Amino acid sequence: MKYRKLGSTGLDVSVIGVGTWQFGGEWGKDFSQREVDDILHKANELGINFIDTAECYGDHLSEKLIGGYLKNNQRKDWVVATKFGHHFLNDGFKRADEWSAEDVVKQLDTSLAALQTEYVDLYQFHSGSDEVFNNDALWTALDKQVQAGKVRHLGISISSKADTSYQVDSATKVGAEVIQVVYNRLDRKPEELFFPSAERQNLGVLARVPLASGYLSGKYKQGAVFAETDVRHGHDPKEVARQLQLVEEIQKHEVPEGVNMAQWALAWCLKHPAVTLVIPGSKNVEQVTMNAKAAELVE
Repeated sequence: MKYRKLGSTGLDVSVIGVGTWQFGGEWGKDFSQREVDDILHKANELGINFIDTAECYGDHLSEKLIGGYLKNNQRKDWVVATKFGHHFLNDGFKRADEWSAEDVVKQLDTSLAALQTEYVDLYQFHSGSDEVFNNDALWTALDKQVQAGKVRHLGISISSKADTSYQVDSATKVGAEVIQVVYNRLDRKPEELFFPSAERQNLGVLARVPLASGYLSGKYKQGAVFAETDVRHGHDPKEVARQLQLVEEIQKHEVPEGVNMAQWALAWCLKHPAVTLVIPGSKNVEQVTMNAKAAELVE
């Protein structure tokens, strides 16, 4: 495993992390505590030390499963990141917004209880609009949580649905030291929209969806069908077909012969100087092992 400094936080993080949206039950599979324990134990064994989760991956369900693991293992071995701003609704893939300072502090306390920890290393504004971002009361309340030791560092998880470069440009002003963006070989917009500002501010950059919702894993061909319980079932079929066609071209012309495509795709993200680490999801121990090997392709 290889490690990098996470922006100005001073934290040493593995270049491969563990994304945990799947633990919330929206990717076609429900996870047991044993399965999550096995995934995180293997990740730790391979040198991975970064976990990214959120308040609305299930109703704090992902956090609870991670907390079930952390209570029986070394908390100090992990950099734990979670998010705020939404409440999971057990109705399809819907969320309710909760952006007031009071609501967010309550979310933090619920997250800490679920994670069974006294602090989170990184607490991230979760894909909100510029309107809710511009809330001095919110950032003042969060600064107080930092001062109280319940949060060590603040971050901004940028929405993929709009150009929110304003939030990246304002990161240092609100006390954020890290941004999280959708970045992969199929979606390179952050290279122009976000990375120059992130580098000027010395922000840590987390690349989420580095395998493009699994399309860059090399497992799916055109015509792939996803179950109704899988969030990808709602993706535009024409766009999915376009992306899978592009994936075939990438695999043919860009991925070196004999190199696993998923590992290549993770390493591709990490070659950009602005990117600190990638946070692919893992459904089993084998996927964690495969993801970790991508570090071997990084200089």
